[in-house]
Amino acid sequence: MITYILSFVGIILLIKGANLLVDGSSSLAKKLGVSPLIVGLTIVAFGTSMPELVVSLLSTIKGTPQVVLGNIIGSNIANILLILGVTSIIWPIQIKRSVIRREIPFSILAALVLIIATNDYFTDPTQTSNLLKTEGLLMLCFFGIFLYYIVEFALKEKNHIIKHRIEIQEYKTSISSLMILGGLVGLFFGGKWTVEGAVTIARVIGMSEFAISATIVAIGTSLPELVTAITAARKKQVDLVVGNIIGSNIFNIFFVLATTASVASILIPSFINTDLIFLLAISCLFFIFMFIGKKRKLERWQGIIFVILFVCYNIFLIIRR
Repeated sequence: MITYILSFVGIILLIKGANLLVDGSSSLAKKLGVSPLIVGLTIVAFGTSMPELVVSLLSTIKGTPQVVLGNIIGSNIANILLILGVTSIIWPIQIKRSVIRREIPFSILAALVLIIATNDYFTDPTQTSNLLKTEGLLMLCFFGIFLYYIVEFALKEKNHIIKHRIEIQEYKTSISSLMILGGLVGLFFGGKWTVEGAVTIARVIGMSEFAISATIVAIGTSLPELVTAITAARKKQVDLVVGNIIGSNIFNIFFVLATTASVASILIPSFINTDLIFLLAISCLFFIFMFIGKKRKLERWQGIIFVILFVCYNIFLIIRR
């Protein structure tokens, strides 16, 4: 029971820790005269990926690669099927041309690169698959390219971005520093308890560490994005939500997983291909949906399909041993 409680508290600490880190860092950056645009592209963007990064790094240190992969793959699947699905059911989402041209294809590329990088079978059928440090560094290069395009686009669309930005609340320097420190502490203990809880729960109920991480942990770390997206949908202000969610998928693979692999090689379980192919398939499906029905719009019926697929995938994870 204590393990279950600590696991639940761990997920809450991850969410609150990330929020404190983002708010404190944003306030401090504003005091130092840093542009709100740069704050949004760096502190906020990286801050929202911190829960996944902390969980992944701690899982690697503890030698539980299934938790790393379950967290990343599960979060990406939840972002597309759950968050975009539920949001579009509440209010059909108009997708920006730039997202269709840039973010969605790049997210498909990220899934494809991950499939290739985690399948050493293609080059040596007798070799055990590992995500090596060199492959992690190569994926970070892809992330650098993506970041370059984001910055270039943001600078071109500066007025539009600033008009839609979230207001940055300013705190005293001492308060901002305490928020940053508290955020880091929350992330550390939240990540530690979440990983330990996921491993323990998996052993108790007989599910794989991957399945627990791809369901409970992944959904838990995706809750802030889900709440934000639903709130935006109710206010009919989803213009930047989709780009942020798809961008998060790219961050998770090309930054979080790549950084983790750069620290230590990750052993890849053989069953993971099913999940990776599913991630690639739904990423392609999202792209195809942009040209079906009302172009560049994610409609309610498409959102319903996404949610049904999400439920089916989670049932599959539960019954797969």
